[in-house]
Amino acid sequence: MDLIAGLKRTDYCSNFTIADVGREITVYGWVQRQRNLGGLIFIDLRDRTGLIQLAFDDLTERAVFEKAASVRSEYVLAAVGTVRERSAKTDKIATGDIEVFVTELRILAKSETTPFEIVENCQTAETTRLKYRYLDLRRPDLQKNILLRNKIAKITRDYFYDNGFIEIETPILMKSTPEGARDFLVPSRLHNGTFYALPQSPQLYKQLSMVAGFDRYIQIARCFRDEDLRADRQPEFTQIDLEMSFVDVEDVLQMIEGYLKKLFKEAIGVEIETPLPRLKYKDAMDRYGSDKPDTRFGMELYDLSDIVKDCGFGVFESAVANNGTVRGMTAKNAVKTLTRKEIDKLTEHAKGIGAKGLAWVRLTEDGMASSFGKFLSEEKMREILTAAGAETGDVVLIVADVKKTLALTTLGALRNEIAKKLDLIPADKYNLLWIVEFPFFDWDEETQSWVAMHHPFTAPLDECLDYLETDKGAVRAKAYDLVLNGIELSSGSIRITDPELQGRIFTLLGLSDEEAQAKFGYLLDAFRFGPPPHGGMGIGLDRLVMQMIGAESLRDVIAYPKLKDATEAMTQCPSPVDDAQLDLLGLELRTAQEE
Repeated sequence: MDLIAGLKRTDYCSNFTIADVGREITVYGWVQRQRNLGGLIFIDLRDRTGLIQLAFDDLTERAVFEKAASVRSEYVLAAVGTVRERSAKTDKIATGDIEVFVTELRILAKSETTPFEIVENCQTAETTRLKYRYLDLRRPDLQKNILLRNKIAKITRDYFYDNGFIEIETPILMKSTPEGARDFLVPSRLHNGTFYALPQSPQLYKQLSMVAGFDRYIQIARCFRDEDLRADRQPEFTQIDLEMSFVDVEDVLQMIEGYLKKLFKEAIGVEIETPLPRLKYKDAMDRYGSDKPDTRFGMELYDLSDIVKDCGFGVFESAVANNGTVRGMTAKNAVKTLTRKEIDKLTEHAKGIGAKGLAWVRLTEDGMASSFGKFLSEEKMREILTAAGAETGDVVLIVADVKKTLALTTLGALRNEIAKKLDLIPADKYNLLWIVEFPFFDWDEETQSWVAMHHPFTAPLDECLDYLETDKGAVRAKAYDLVLNGIELSSGSIRITDPELQGRIFTLLGLSDEEAQAKFGYLLDAFRFGPPPHGGMGIGLDRLVMQMIGAESLRDVIAYPKLKDATEAMTQCPSPVDDAQLDLLGLELRTAQEE
C-alpha cells in the first residue's frame, strides 16, 4: 500500500503563517509530542524547519480522532487539513499563531520509545547520542547546525564562482607523501604491497591545476589526517580549498576578506570590518605567546629580561645569561580568583607544557606576596611591578627559560586559561586576523634538524633568499594563517615555482635529489613546463562553522563524527575484516606476540 499516494506536501511546517488561515494544506513530519485532553487532541508535528500544531476536536471524524489518539512520539505522519487561527497563541514557535484542523491523518511509520528525548540541549551522555546519531540529528539544535553548514557551503560556492573560480575534484586515492601528520593508507588489490594514501589536503593537485592553466581553483574537499583527536580536530574533515594564479600575498588575502565579509553577513547577519588586522608571527608570539591568538581580550605579555638580568634571583639571571628570556603577564583584578591554590594548578599546567615553573606576585589589600620576592631588593621589585602595570588586586605571572619559544607558549596557554577563569572572553564577538611572515624553517628538537614550518612548497620572502644557507632561523615565508577567536581556520602561502629554488629548499630540508624525485617528481617535472606564479590556502569548514555558532566541539557541526579514540559509535568502525579480504590485498596481520 502506498501510504503517501495522492498526498503532496504543500510546504514545510514552519513556513506557514497567519496569512494561510483558511487554506487546505498537507504536511509531513515526526511527532514531537501528543496531548490528549479527552475531547481534544493536539499533536506537535516536527520537520527540519520546526513545529506546527495539529488539532483534533469534536468536529473531527471519529476514525481520524481515534487514529490521532493512537499516535506516540516520533511516529511519522502525513496530515491534511485547514489552517486556522489558534485560540491560545504562543511566541515559542514560529507557527504559534496558527494550527491545522486535520481532516485526514496517515501514520507512515511507528516508532519505539527512543533512547533519549528528541529535544534541544539534550543532557543524555554524548556517547549514547552518537550511538544513535540518526536520532540525535533529529534534535532541532543539531539540525540548525547542519542546515547552517549547508548554507555556508552554498554561499562559499556562490562567492567563488562569481569571482571566476572553477570547481575541480581532486583524487581521494593518491600517492603517500609522509610530511607532517600521518597518512591514512589504503592497500592496493591490483598491486599487492603498494598503497594509496588518503589526502591530507589537495595541495599538489591544486598546484598542478595552476600549471594546467585553470587559473582559479576551488573545492570543498574532504581531507584525512591520522592524528590524535581533540575538540577541534577529527580524522576526516572538510576544507574550503582554493588556489589562484598570477597573484601575490595581497591578492589572496583580499579575496578571502571579501569572502568572509559576504559569508558572515549572509549566514549569521554579522558585519565583518575589512581589511582584517594583521600581525607578524614574531609580534603575535611576543604579545600573546601564540601564533593563533585570541584578541577578544587583552592581558598581553611583556619582556622583563633587561630588568631582571642582574636582579639577584638565580632562575631569572640564568635564563637571561644563557640567551633565554624572562616574560611576564598581568591578570588585572584577579587576586580573589587566582588564589595560591589556583596558582599551584597553573604551575602544574606550565610544567606540563615543559616550563620549569611559574613565578608569581599577588598584590592584595594586605600587601604583596611573591614566590621570589625575598631574593630581590624593594627597588627591583618596584621596577618589575611598574613594567607589569600591576596594582592592588592584580596578579603577575612570570616564566623564565633558556628557550624563548617555550616561555612564550607557556604564558600564551596560561593566558587563555586565566581568561576563562576571569570570564574575560566576550560572547558573540568575532575577532578575525591574519598572522603573516611566518618563519620558513622550524627547529625540530626530536630530530635535531630544520623542518619546514608550513610545507616545503612555500616561497620564502624575496629579501630572505640570501639567508637560506647561512641563517635559517632568519628566513621568513610568504605564508599566512587566518585566525578566529584563538582558533586557526586556515593556512596558506605563495608557492615556489622556480625549480632551482625548490631544489635548494629540498636540499636544506635534508632531501637528496633522489628522495625529492621519488616523493615529488611529478610536481618538479610539471614545473619544467611553464608554471605560473600562484598561491592559495585551505579554510577548515568544520572549524569555521564551529566558531560561527559558538559550538564546544566539531562533533556539533559534523553529521557523523568520530569519538576521541577515532571510532564511530554508530557503525562501530574501524572493524576487523575477514581473511579473504586480506588475502586479496596481499596482507597478513601480526599479533602483539609476533611483534
